[in-house]
Amino acid sequence: MQVSVESGEGLEKRLLVDLPADRVAAEVDKRLKDLARHVRLDGFRPGKVPMRTVKQRFGEQVRQEAYGTLIQETLYEAASQHQLMPAGEPQIELRESGEEGGFGYTAVFEVMPEVKVAELSGQTVTRPIADVAESDVDEMLEKLRKQRTVWNDVDRGAKDGDTVHIDFNGKIDGEDFQGGSADNVPLVLGSGSMIEGFEAGLLGAKAGDERTLEVRFPDDYRAQHLAGKDATFEVKVLRVAEPQLPELDEEFVKAFGVADGGIGGLRADVAKNMRHELKQKLQGITKDRVMDALIAANPMDIPKSLVNQEAERMKEQMVHDMQQRGQRTSTDLPASIFADQARRRVHLGLLVAEIISAHQLKADEEQLRQTIADFADSYEDPQEVIDYYMQDKNARKSIENLVLENQVVDWVLGQMQVVDESKSFSEVMDNTV
Repeated sequence: MQVSVESGEGLEKRLLVDLPADRVAAEVDKRLKDLARHVRLDGFRPGKVPMRTVKQRFGEQVRQEAYGTLIQETLYEAASQHQLMPAGEPQIELRESGEEGGFGYTAVFEVMPEVKVAELSGQTVTRPIADVAESDVDEMLEKLRKQRTVWNDVDRGAKDGDTVHIDFNGKIDGEDFQGGSADNVPLVLGSGSMIEGFEAGLLGAKAGDERTLEVRFPDDYRAQHLAGKDATFEVKVLRVAEPQLPELDEEFVKAFGVADGGIGGLRADVAKNMRHELKQKLQGITKDRVMDALIAANPMDIPKSLVNQEAERMKEQMVHDMQQRGQRTSTDLPASIFADQARRRVHLGLLVAEIISAHQLKADEEQLRQTIADFADSYEDPQEVIDYYMQDKNARKSIENLVLENQVVDWVLGQMQVVDESKSFSEVMDNTV
């Protein structure tokens, strides 16, 4: 077998393989003999068809099948001779051999890039740090109260914070327009749900009032056919309701399943959940920044074939998730829309795998159990979640991968200059860090 290599663009290689005539003949003869033992032809008993006849009838078909087998047998052997590791499935091109009776083919494929993690000591990463303050707990309790708001009808003029139920009909240049009318629509005044001037025009209105509102759609309005146009809305107010927040009392506490401790017990429970969410959020932000820094410090060519495969997986996962939620989606969605995310994933996968291998990182049992326990802590029955992850092979493997990724993050942080940046709870949770 003769093998030569030509380099293409980027990571592409062209592997030229020539097989000698005797190897091709041996494979063809083996197949013909096997076929002769089983072939049925009119005028001959099974297994008694002359080899000459078998060759005449099936020789070309058998030769083509032999070519396929020879490619499978020799491709990776040929690639190994030149220390090439294909990324993705090669494209095979048949070609004439230099030897009569021989067989030649060209395999075109991308190779896996050489991965060597660069020195990181000169790199800096900013790590956000935060804690849950008492004021944050107060704010969260207020949000919980608002979630249980009761709306009471009032016989007075509407003010900011009230909900008005309205019928409205809009016109542009005296003509109705699509989406310009609706009945019995609840609208919280001051929420900014409607275009500028609409909610302000209903301040002071009582149930039964009718008002004419002159407004203008913003120039950057999402519906282009309405952007920048003046409109007139005829509005009828059906109801005006004011919010009534529940008191922070024992009844409110019981609604959240807190049996003991009263308001203090609820505060402690809320604070615990907030700290858990904050810890996860901080870890996620730090991980993203570390991975960004790792990519920036290690530019490399990424095999297009791996990116395409990952993009297809991401597309299939999104379609599956939407179907699980009962949402309709087209399977014709192009995988190319995931290309950038897929390239990042493949890039990181190569770097993370190299760090794990080079530094022999392993997910030990203690780390695995602690990670599962932290994850399960936010569930009503943590032990049930722990048992699931410890007993289900695939679920356990996903946690092992997470533990290894976290170890990689810790290793990278140990190589870089880390600058801690204090942030508030809301800044972290609202992604404004």
